[in-house]
Order: sequence, then structure tokens, then C-alpha cells
Amino acid sequence: MTKYIAIGIFLIMYILMIVLPKRRAIVALSAAALMVVCQILPLGKVLPAIDWNVLMMIFGTMVIVDYFIESKMPNRIAEALLRISKNVMWVTILMSLFSGIISAFIDNVATVLMVAPVGLAICKKLKINPVPMIICIAVSSNLQGAATLVGDTTSIMLAAADHMNFNDFFYMNGKPGMFFAVELGAILTIPLMMVMFRKNREPVNSTEHTKVTDYVPTITMLGHVVLLIIASFIPNTHEWTNGIICMVCGILTIIWELIKQKSTKGMIHSLKALDWDTMLLLSGLFVVIASIKEVGIINDLANLIANFGGSNRFVLFSIIVWGSVVISAFIDNIPYVATMLPLLAGVATAMNVEPHFLYFGLLVGATLGGNLTPIGASANIAGVGMLRKEGHEVSFGDFMKIGIPFTLTAVIAGYLFVWIVWAPK
Repeated sequence: MTKYIAIGIFLIMYILMIVLPKRRAIVALSAAALMVVCQILPLGKVLPAIDWNVLMMIFGTMVIVDYFIESKMPNRIAEALLRISKNVMWVTILMSLFSGIISAFIDNVATVLMVAPVGLAICKKLKINPVPMIICIAVSSNLQGAATLVGDTTSIMLAAADHMNFNDFFYMNGKPGMFFAVELGAILTIPLMMVMFRKNREPVNSTEHTKVTDYVPTITMLGHVVLLIIASFIPNTHEWTNGIICMVCGILTIIWELIKQKSTKGMIHSLKALDWDTMLLLSGLFVVIASIKEVGIINDLANLIANFGGSNRFVLFSIIVWGSVVISAFIDNIPYVATMLPLLAGVATAMNVEPHFLYFGLLVGATLGGNLTPIGASANIAGVGMLRKEGHEVSFGDFMKIGIPFTLTAVIAGYLFVWIVWAPK
């Protein structure tokens, strides 16, 4: 009976998160509370169920990102890109790649909020329709978020589940990691954009020079990435090491700004800008997933998937990747990945294989799949929202003209790369 109650709470939670996207955190926390009240998860296991390392990484990185945006450094970099662009087509391509590169190291939504305003300003100056450029910025941001451990919440969650460090995304167990799977897809989108925007050959130029107000956020931004890399080479580090690094760098940035500004205005702005919704959502999800795992539901589903895939690992892998693409086109990938990670761990155990290639397949499908539609990823929602504020309504069709080619190109590249490199021989 307890198992059926847990399944009911879980399904209702998922339905409500789809119906009430702005109340996802409240829904997840309410479901977590119900799991405890119904004694599905003992009260003593609630705090251990929450992955504090993940939450600390998100908190610290977002603090740094907010100060980084306020320093105007992204605008300065974008202006440099504009000066080296030959025409509108190359402005769009370079802005998209710029967005992707930043997104590999900071949150996707933060990247869009950072780069899209620059793209809008460029489009106004050139008197061109900003919709294609902003969509490319958003989907490129979403694409490359999976390239490194700190680029996306889903990457952070995967790293925690598979005990991966920063370096493992580049090279792991003697094989190239997720970074190369993602970048292969990103490189292949360049000729795609050249074809899509082949008629946009109007010349461009830039004489603007934005003044950077503070270089310290840039230093702490680069510093926390370097420290994560260094920590990845140190054996037997504490499970909270990455979270502590991000938190300390974030706190140091706040302290510096307090000293510089001699007021708490900047700190208050930064704390308000944090994505509290995502952190509360994850906290609730960690408890809910621990609850369904406690009553054996994860193991049951794992055995079901393993039996469905049978002994054919390629069929199972394909189901995971392409099923994730379809699901993530309409459902936020954070709760989906949070649910699937422990499930795939069970599948890997049932099939007696290493879980890496299943995890990587999940990340390829779930992260890149969100680019199919304007509601499939938070970065897309942010980009479309900014266009709406500027008076440009974006229909599903408008978005999917760019989203579908981007998704298919990137997913096929990542899908083949992960299977060729990581599938058990």
C-alpha cells in the first residue's frame, strides 16, 4: 500500500509541475512533505537525502554570475566579437558561439540574460529582426551547458550521481568525455547556421567601447573554474569539495563588493537575483526521489527497462537518448534527469554494465532535447520572454524552424559519439 501511495504522490507532483510551471518548487516541496507525513521516508533520512554539494555549487556560481553581469564584462566581449564580424550572418554565428562558450561554465539562463540584451542592441543598431539571433543564442546556450560540470544543473546532478569531478567531463577512464560529445555537436551547428542565414550578408561595424566597472567578478569567475579543475586532480576529496569551492568564491565576491561599494545594495541585488526556485525545486525532488527509492520503486522500474531492452544495449541506449529528447521537448529536464539518474543506476546494475554510457546518453537526450520547443528549456523561455518584452511574439513554428535543425544536429552527433566511445565492448 505504501508503494502505491508513493507512486500516486509522485505522479500528481509531475502533473502539477507541468500544469503549474511557475509553482514547481512549491509542488515539489509539498510532495516531499507528503512523503514524510505518510511515513514513506523516515524523518531522519530527509536531510541526508538532499545533495548539499549540488545546492552549494548552484548558489555560489549564481552569485558570481550576477556580479559578472553587473560588471559589464560580457558587453565588452560581445563588442569585440561585433568588431571582427564581416556581416550579419557572422554576427549571429559568433554571438551564438559566444553564448555557448559562456554557458559551458555558468548557468544557461544566466547566459541568455547576459548575452541576449547585447544581441538585441546589435539588432536594433543594424535594424534587423532579432528573433533568429536570440533563438540561436538561447539554443546554443542550452546545447553547451552539458559540456562541463558547472555548465548546467543537469551536469552537476550527473556528476554527483556518478562521482565525477571537473576533469572527468574532458577525459575519464582513458576516454574523451562529455565535453567532446557536446562540442562536436556545437561545431556542426556552424555550417547549419551558415546555410540558415546565408542571405544575411549586410556589412556591420562597431565603434562602441563599454567600460568594465569591476574586474574582480571576472577574476572570481575564472578562479572558481580553475579551482574546480585543480580539485579534480586531488584524490579522495570530500564530497562537498566542489560546492565549498563555489560557495567560498561567491562569498569572497560579495565581501569584495561590500568593501568596494561600502553598502549592502549590491549584495541584496545579488541574493534577489539567485534562482531560489530551482534550488527549492531540487531540494524537494531529492526528498521525493529518496522516498520512491526507499520503497523500491526505482529498482522495479530499472528492472522493467532492463527487461524491455533485453540484452540489446544499443536498443536500450537509443530508447534512453531519443525518449529523453521527446520528453524534454515538453517537460523541464531538471526533474526528469533527477528522476532518471537513480533509475539508470539500477538499470546498469541489472544489466551488469558500467553506468557511464547510460548517464551520458541521458544527458545528451535530456539537455539537447529541450531545444525542440520554446518551452523545453528555461534558457529558451528566458530568450522568448525577452523578445516578447521587445514586442516580438515567437510562435512554436518560428522557434522550431531553428530549434529542430539544432536539436537533430547536436543530438545525432552526441548520440553517435557516446555510443562509439563509451558503449561496453
